[in-house]
Amino acid sequence: MTIEPIKYQRGKHLLTIIHQLLKSKQGPTAIRYSIYLLLLVICFNLFNVLNSFVGRDFISSIEQKNEVGFYQFALLYGLLFLLSAGIGSIYRFMEERLGILWREQLTWRLTGSYLSERTYHNILNQKGIENPDQRITDDVKAFTTTTLSFLLLFLGGVFSAISFAGVLWSINPILFLVAVLYALIGTISTIFLGKELIRLNYNQLDLEANYRSDLLHIKQHAESIAVTHRELRMSVRLKSKLKKLVTNFKKLISVNLRLSLFTNSYNYFIQIIPMLIIAPSYMRGEIEFGVITQAGLAFTTLLNAFSLIVSQFQSISAFTAVVKRIQTLDTAMVHSESTNKNKEKLNYHSDEIQFENFSIYSGDKSKFILDHLNLTIKTKERWLITANDEETKLSFFRALAGISNHQEGKILKPSRDEILFLPEQPYLPPGRLRNVIVPAFLGNSVSDFQVMKELKNHNLDTLVKRLGGLSALKEWDDELSLAEKFRISTIRIQFAKPKFVVIDRPTSSVGKFEISKILKKFHNLGITSIVLAKGEETALEYDYHLNLTHFGKWSVNRMSPFLKEA
Repeated sequence: MTIEPIKYQRGKHLLTIIHQLLKSKQGPTAIRYSIYLLLLVICFNLFNVLNSFVGRDFISSIEQKNEVGFYQFALLYGLLFLLSAGIGSIYRFMEERLGILWREQLTWRLTGSYLSERTYHNILNQKGIENPDQRITDDVKAFTTTTLSFLLLFLGGVFSAISFAGVLWSINPILFLVAVLYALIGTISTIFLGKELIRLNYNQLDLEANYRSDLLHIKQHAESIAVTHRELRMSVRLKSKLKKLVTNFKKLISVNLRLSLFTNSYNYFIQIIPMLIIAPSYMRGEIEFGVITQAGLAFTTLLNAFSLIVSQFQSISAFTAVVKRIQTLDTAMVHSESTNKNKEKLNYHSDEIQFENFSIYSGDKSKFILDHLNLTIKTKERWLITANDEETKLSFFRALAGISNHQEGKILKPSRDEILFLPEQPYLPPGRLRNVIVPAFLGNSVSDFQVMKELKNHNLDTLVKRLGGLSALKEWDDELSLAEKFRISTIRIQFAKPKFVVIDRPTSSVGKFEISKILKKFHNLGITSIVLAKGEETALEYDYHLNLTHFGKWSVNRMSPFLKEA
């Protein structure tokens, strides 16, 4: 793909994001703030033009030794400064309000896409979409503030060019043409000298995020690293990433040095060029001394308007990298969300779980884990699924949950709310304990008394009192033991009453007698239980047994409703 289409895509994506802001619920407020900013930009430039004329007469009054005129123009000058300062402060306030409004809208839209249809899981470790958390936070912040800043700079440049082009042309047409030519040469030279910055800035953002991600990994797994003495391994890994980060940053510094040498020289010559062209006219008595000052101000302002790429190239290159990172993330999330929705429509069935020529294969497609399974699991049935190895069991669980990409055939199953999954390592999100136990759709229809009754049935009532009651707000996944998390998860399932529940190796959390009690409770509630276990675990009270063996082979047996050994 050539550079031009890539740039076109980024520009198109930028316009799409702006359009989404205007169409969102924040749109009317964003439009109102934009109108205010546009009016302020116009006012600011009008005052700048007025300042140039007042400044010209102020300097001329000094040169002419006009004391009355000096104080009059000084007073007018001061008044214009105060008004300009007030406009500038309001302008800054409006820009920041619009910036935070846009950041809120874009952050929440990306967060919604990230959490929708398991997108966060599907894009995990995808090449080119590393560190989505940083992109949704840091990159969105940089994107909204910088985009707004550049748009306003561009608008300001347009109005400055319009306002001061006439002033400069009236003073000296040659000076106007010199400004245009100087800005053109500077822009072309800056692009040539700094073109590598976009790639280097993009790489730097990823390298910084990857290093920070490894430091976060150490924090999250501090105990495991300490117990297994993996400090040296982590040290080598971090040192390697830091070396890449520093190497890229050194290249960035070198390009910035080359660019700075040019832009600094460019900016210094701006100060002397108008003097070289206008001063001879003053010496010949053709103009007043104040005109030199006005010409300098008009030339500098006009050149700054024409030289936005020169003055802002380093910021533009960093901004382009941010736009690219958000574009790749947004595109990947939209694609993932659309794919998952289509997959769910195709695999939707109201009352049963049906496997139609369903196969699971290893990631490199070198072997079948499950070969052409044809099976129907009906409601109110109890199924035991055993496997000879952990890979087979986990692959089947992941396929049922819809988070496996290494499969063929179809699984027709109920909607997501009608089939719940309880993994071997139960997860409880942070929040109030009652909200963790009672599904959100039930609201207040489940009383605290009912919740406490179920907790007592599972010997968790004393734990609730110890932790501060049902309103306690904690990180439950870190606060509770494996068995406590499993019991709370089963209570939540009882309240939710789905058609199906899939449990992965429950004996990892609680004893077999307690599992039997829980499964009987589910059966009485009309919940179909599907329990995955290893081949050596005890088979409790089930109706059917699906056994997954080597080379993708499988068999189904009907079981008697009595306790048996597998």
